[in-house]
Amino acid sequence: MAGNSFGRLFTVVTFGESHGKACGCVIDGCPSGLVLEPELIARDLRRRRPGAAAIAATSRSEADEPEILSGVFEGKTLGTPIAIMVRNCDQHTHDYDALRDIYRPGHADWTWEKKFGLRDHRGGGRSSGRETLARVAAGAVAKILLASSGITIRAWVSALAGINAPAPRDADFDAEAIERNPVRVPHHACAVRIQERLQILKNEGDSAGGTVFCQITGLFPGLGEPVFDKLDALLAGAMLSIGAAKAVSFGAGFAAAEQYGSTHNDSLAPCAGPAGVHYTSNNAGGILGGISTGEALELQVTFKPTPSIRKQQETVDTSGVVRTLSIQGRHDVSLVPRAVPVVEAMAALVLADMLLLSRGNKL
Repeated sequence: MAGNSFGRLFTVVTFGESHGKACGCVIDGCPSGLVLEPELIARDLRRRRPGAAAIAATSRSEADEPEILSGVFEGKTLGTPIAIMVRNCDQHTHDYDALRDIYRPGHADWTWEKKFGLRDHRGGGRSSGRETLARVAAGAVAKILLASSGITIRAWVSALAGINAPAPRDADFDAEAIERNPVRVPHHACAVRIQERLQILKNEGDSAGGTVFCQITGLFPGLGEPVFDKLDALLAGAMLSIGAAKAVSFGAGFAAAEQYGSTHNDSLAPCAGPAGVHYTSNNAGGILGGISTGEALELQVTFKPTPSIRKQQETVDTSGVVRTLSIQGRHDVSLVPRAVPVVEAMAALVLADMLLLSRGNKL
């Protein structure tokens, strides 16, 4: 089965199913000498784990403790493949018995079966959101590599359940609030409103979509490869590989369609930094011609509502008979807060790969 590996120099292969024995990843190409303790991986896995986002999240309670099986000695990377495994311990497989012969609306059940001839009906198997823990584990390692070059990644929920949060340049934007509320919104009062709306949706058996904003700082100008491997193209592909992601935008994003060239163009101005110039605005999101400008790289990822809902829906079974379905079990009212560390991880994997590639661009 193709499609389970990512990257060219900093490469990752992920494995595991939602209700299998374990999920994990194998990272190849990570340089030696990086300090890597299990807690550095566990910290991001806790941010992704079920229950971390309170009202928004499923009640599935996994410890998600990473086991580093290879590639690390005395707390440092060896330069050899790093294998990380997380065991599944809280599966309720019986919750899915009634779905063995039914295609769930909004899921990959039907397409997966048409492609492979069979599917794992227990939570979607490999198409489950549980798969993202392997990305987060690998992304945690990539973040360590990026931090050694002064590059940091931070993401948060910018919109959820129809409620918009303050933007980074708004006066009421509060970065400190992001990890202090369960919906990861940079504004306390906004977070309260979102939680109230999510509670209503939960009571109704419905779900909500939203948007994650990702900001990357410390990038040097010139990161990214021209034409087919543009930095924004690779980041967009990485984000859209996340199961529930439906759209990606950079900088001004979709609002650029309503702007004029005179207002959209980012202008250069002199500065005292090593590059000698900086951009006075960031409509491009920190990327021009597929190459980083040195400004903050800013992108947004839009996620669809969780398709597993208790509200009754019409679907068909494997015999083509129309069925009425209400999905029971433990499911997110919104997966968006838990997607925050996943977005960070995918950004980190792309940038780690580009960082290593960039070292061969000049003599």
